Amino acid sequence: MRILIVDDEAPMRVALEQTLRSEGFKVASAADGEAGLELALAEPFDLILLDVMMPKLDGFAVCQGLRRHGSKVPILMLTARGQVDDRVTGLDSGADDYLTKPFSLRELLARVHALLRRFERSEPITDPYPLGDGQIQFSKRRFQRG
Repeated sequence: MRILIVDDEAPMRVALEQTLRSEGFKVASAADGEAGLELALAEPFDLILLDVMMPKLDGFAVCQGLRRHGSKVPILMLTARGQVDDRVTGLDSGADDYLTKPFSLRELLARVHALLRRFERSEPITDPYPLGDGQIQFSKRRFQRG
């Protein structure tokens, strides 16, 4: 699983990188919103951890840009902005979850795993789907064998 961290605070970015790598994830990072958006559009990621307050592009703009380009990758916003309006803005911009700083690493990891599980389950089933010596064609509501 590949995770992208987009955060302008170097200590936070490094701590997240180390924590996620110790959990077995492959991690890439960007130090500002513009670089994060470019990287997220250029490479496949399974999850993006996105700070809100960053130079060049804020997290809301990055999230909206990804969704405009058709990206369905789960986005977890990490920010010190914890007011209800900020959380609503983050979720309305396309984020899947929102976690305010400071946060527990245990909670962060639980949310990361939950988002990854949800994303894996939402992947479309191939059509036709092989089953034993036959196949199911969901689009035609048909099972064919032999």
